[in-house]
Amino acid sequence: MLDVALKFLAGEVNAYLKSRTGLTDDIVELNPVVDEAGKYLISDGGVSIVLINMEEETATREQTYEYQYHAGQHVKLQPELKLNLYLMFAANFKLYDQALKYLSHVLTFFQSHKLFTPQSHPALDSSIQRLALDMQSLSFDQLNQVWAYIGGKHLPSVVYKARLIAIQDQSQDGVQPPISIVNTSAGGM
Repeated sequence: MLDVALKFLAGEVNAYLKSRTGLTDDIVELNPVVDEAGKYLISDGGVSIVLINMEEETATREQTYEYQYHAGQHVKLQPELKLNLYLMFAANFKLYDQALKYLSHVLTFFQSHKLFTPQSHPALDSSIQRLALDMQSLSFDQLNQVWAYIGGKHLPSVVYKARLIAIQDQSQDGVQPPISIVNTSAGGM
């Protein structure tokens, strides 16, 4: 599910960049910033989307099982795992002003496209009910720590929090026949 959400975002940003700049090739890609040796993996003239952290959304966590009706049976499933993803968009261009230009386009895109649903964006997988992006402001210390653990030198970048990616295992925790008869007799009278 993580890959589906990030590929969708890359596709949407690429389409936006093509419409705004006249690009013919996709420049937004899912890549780590650097390899084990510290060499940049972002194409020269590219923007990379990197998952830098994730957290469980505890405010909306379900505590009880989910019940679904499948093939005449009530199926018991574990509650969904709802995640917030922290995504970094990093621009790697030979000319610094070009990196800033394309990063500005990324900012503009998410300023005008903060919420994605399958109804508003048919390319979004229907299993993702809602995807909302909020820009995160990192302090200098946090930014330094992010780039240190990524293992690269700082590039023009921005971090967004993508809210509510729901992951649901379809393994059944139990199956029971549906209730077909309800007895409402009052005994003893």
